[in-house]
Amino acid sequence: MNPRHRESSVLLGSLLLATGSPGAVEPGEGGGAAPPTPALGRVIPAPASVEPRSTPYRITADTRIRTRGAPGVQEVAEHLAALLRPSTGHPLPVEEDAADGIRLLLTDGEPDLGDEGYLLDSGPEAVTITARRPAGLFYGVQTLRQLLPAAVEERTEQPGPWTVPGGTVRDVPRYGYRGAMLDVARHFFTVDQVKRYVDQLALYKLNTLHLHLTDDQGWRIAVDSWPDLTTKGATTQVGGGAGGHYTKDEYREIVRYAAARHLEVVPEIDMPGHTQAALTAYPKLNPDGEAPEPYTGVEVGFSTLCVPEEVTYHFVDDVVREVAELTPGDLLHIGGDEADATPKDEYAHFMDRAQALVTRHGKTVMGWHQLAGARPVAGAVIQYWGYDATSEEERRQVVDAALAGAKVVLSPADRSYLDMKYTEATELGLDWAGRVEVRRSYDWDPATYLDGLPEEALLGVEAPLWTETLATSAELEVMAFPRLPGIAELGWSPRATHDWDAYRQRLAAQAPRWDALGIRYHRSPQVPWPQQ
Repeated sequence: MNPRHRESSVLLGSLLLATGSPGAVEPGEGGGAAPPTPALGRVIPAPASVEPRSTPYRITADTRIRTRGAPGVQEVAEHLAALLRPSTGHPLPVEEDAADGIRLLLTDGEPDLGDEGYLLDSGPEAVTITARRPAGLFYGVQTLRQLLPAAVEERTEQPGPWTVPGGTVRDVPRYGYRGAMLDVARHFFTVDQVKRYVDQLALYKLNTLHLHLTDDQGWRIAVDSWPDLTTKGATTQVGGGAGGHYTKDEYREIVRYAAARHLEVVPEIDMPGHTQAALTAYPKLNPDGEAPEPYTGVEVGFSTLCVPEEVTYHFVDDVVREVAELTPGDLLHIGGDEADATPKDEYAHFMDRAQALVTRHGKTVMGWHQLAGARPVAGAVIQYWGYDATSEEERRQVVDAALAGAKVVLSPADRSYLDMKYTEATELGLDWAGRVEVRRSYDWDPATYLDGLPEEALLGVEAPLWTETLATSAELEVMAFPRLPGIAELGWSPRATHDWDAYRQRLAAQAPRWDALGIRYHRSPQVPWPQQ
């Protein structure tokens, strides 16, 4: 998961000079000039470079999707066909390579594209997407999707025309880790709800789904060796609802679905704090040996596993082993945050042993940035969630850990936490890290965020979505959109393309696409949305 840092001399402002077709987005609440209907550079995340040409490609009833036999390519082609057939009404058969149509090709050349980059070339005869790996083809497909009119997202036949602007896009990600976290512990979300969110992440080229599976309010993953974690620990949530959990087959289905969209699932088992649900199920894990009542509130920092007792490490070993067996990805997240009820001298001891068990079961340790104040193992990934009020000592601990060999993912709470309120009037969400409007969420640079952090230690960015106040997919979406695409762009696009004024125009142009997809979103006054 090494980060790939790319810079480009092509500024986003110049990309937006590409000629658009009629049908401009009107000025909205944010003011400013009306942007044209999507041209070659008007996608999110911003491409690394664009060379527009005047002659477009049109998808018609005669269009074929062309492939060459190679592992993973057929799946990308079928994914594209499934996206385009309902709205265009065209058959779009997937066939072996030919000279025209929509062509998906793997190449042994173009080493600068890495594992996730792609070339997209559009002209009157064909649209050709070339990559070194299927992931690159998939991301090229997401760009192609955004180059088409927003009505392409509808699930019923639309009138078209289906025109792709002419030219060439050459695109590679800035960072190798581009993630989003979904908290399914505070409120439980079904497999279908998680899949819906995965589809939204995939549209913006995110490649990691971090699932926060356990917390005080509920344990959401089946563990055969400790069955009461779900029979007792999964039966509630914030506010006292019924809760729920994933069987192992359901979790495998989430992993499979995400992998088909080139997202890796990172499971989080939070410990030694945030463990009330586990203590309710197994009192022997509690320092006082008593079973606490199920917790349905939203406070933090009051629960802890019993660090001195050996049964705790049998428990951790079994849970890590079973979750690791279900998870093909490299990372396993062990939380480690807000362990206020764990004595300080015990915290480091616990994290030492927990990390050893993760390593023993073949995974790389990931933890919240409090892990940096203990003894992170070599190569551990530290997720920084601090914000403006975070102490210099905590920041320094993260930098020192990185200098000693740890890797870092940035999730500053007052920039990338999608559950923070937009404004005082926002009904959903929290505001302990401040209120985070769209510009604040977008307008920062990961490379310079933590003073002294080595460039090679920064894996990328992640946008967490905590669910203390969120219980439905619509509520998730109105907090994630429009901020999620901005975090995705920070993870993918070159620093040279970063410009708020240009970005907010591209963001406004996404609104019809979200309407077609049925995504609820916050109409921030900072963005010139189309008039309704």
